[in-house]
Amino acid sequence: MADAYRECAAAGSDARLTGVTLTGIARATHRAGRGTVVDIVLYAASAAYAGITAFNTGMPAHAQWGRIAVFGYLALTVLAVVQRFVGRGLARPAVRMVLVFAGWAASTLLPLLVEAAQRAAGASGRAQDEVTVVEMAGARLVDTGSPYLSHDGIVGALPSLGYLAYVPYNPGIAVFGLPRRYAGDQWWTDARVGFAVVTAAAIVAALFLLRRLAPASVLVRAAQVVTVFPVCALTLATGGDDLPVLALCLLGLAFAVRGHLDDRGGAVWWLLSGLVIGDAAAMKLFALPVLVVLAVFVGFRAGGRALGWYLTPALAVPVVTLGPITLRDPNGVLENLVRYPLGRGLAESPAASNLPGHLIAVLVPGGTVVAASLLVAAGLAFVIHLLVRPPAQVTVVAWRVAAAMLLAICLAPATRFGYLLYPAAYAVWAVALRIPHETAEAAQRPGVRVATAVDRA
Repeated sequence: MADAYRECAAAGSDARLTGVTLTGIARATHRAGRGTVVDIVLYAASAAYAGITAFNTGMPAHAQWGRIAVFGYLALTVLAVVQRFVGRGLARPAVRMVLVFAGWAASTLLPLLVEAAQRAAGASGRAQDEVTVVEMAGARLVDTGSPYLSHDGIVGALPSLGYLAYVPYNPGIAVFGLPRRYAGDQWWTDARVGFAVVTAAAIVAALFLLRRLAPASVLVRAAQVVTVFPVCALTLATGGDDLPVLALCLLGLAFAVRGHLDDRGGAVWWLLSGLVIGDAAAMKLFALPVLVVLAVFVGFRAGGRALGWYLTPALAVPVVTLGPITLRDPNGVLENLVRYPLGRGLAESPAASNLPGHLIAVLVPGGTVVAASLLVAAGLAFVIHLLVRPPAQVTVVAWRVAAAMLLAICLAPATRFGYLLYPAAYAVWAVALRIPHETAEAAQRPGVRVATAVDRA
């Protein structure tokens, strides 16, 4: 592994171009005002966003989130001001991290639980449609062995369900619908509760793995972006299916950092990385960019054996979950996972934000085909660039994934602004995933075993 560490220490032209400059800017931002200035701005802006959402949205679940979350964000803002101006000890990263998770409880978990309880009691408009879709998929998985309706089944269900007849997710997501199938309408059987548990566990685990490798202030910012940042908080509280996928991918990248630093080959780390990313890929296709880019990194930087450890679970989990269903009803899988997301289904997708791909699809004759072709062409160009210039560090993997997902979200015929939480989170976490120069340089000194420094974590 010494060659890998030398590459990290040198930073490499690829890392310099795609990661190091942006990482330096981000680190400077984290240091501003001991981090508390940015905290104040973030929490105050979040409070404003929640307040506006409470009274200026046609979506009841979003409005309910705003009415509750605004008070949590206001409290966070006040406490951040106290940290900045009252005492140095209060501005320590450890205290700020405690505040982040307290804020997550107030701005995300509390609204989620309130809406879940109200929904279980019979209130309408307390969850986004994806929650219902996931719960129906779980019930269908138990009853029929597949979370999907067949093509004919969708035709028959359209008059009553509309686009809710579709499940544009991989089969693994149906696991979150099982509690309601078996225990009925309870607050704790709401799919969002499962989403929150998996998200919190994965984020805490990722932060724990990186705690000795990244500056504490950087980890605070990384935690904020996936917990109290309004796009993520609102998404988890009202819908939430994207957050466990994102959190598992971030955990997989954290495992990859540990594997890259392990001079014994890192078999366990690569295996764990592949397992959690495979779990994410078994739930949503949004995990595939991470799976692919990280596979290229592992193959080029850690070797064939490490690649085998990584790819075995990363591919096995989605194949085992999707394969049997595809063999039994290939047309149903094609209808749910390909035609519908590309805008070619029997019902129109509600994912219709005015991003370039969607605008091309609706305004240009044959626009869906044009947008899909642009998406495929961009994907091929990205893969070629990836193979010609493979990432040198896990931080570069995160930057590449952020760029790829931003491009894909913008070009997809059916897309949502909310999906931008993926590239935003990967870009911020790229800073935390960068291997420190002193750690990389230590690998070049005779008799120094870098893995021991990591193992102390």
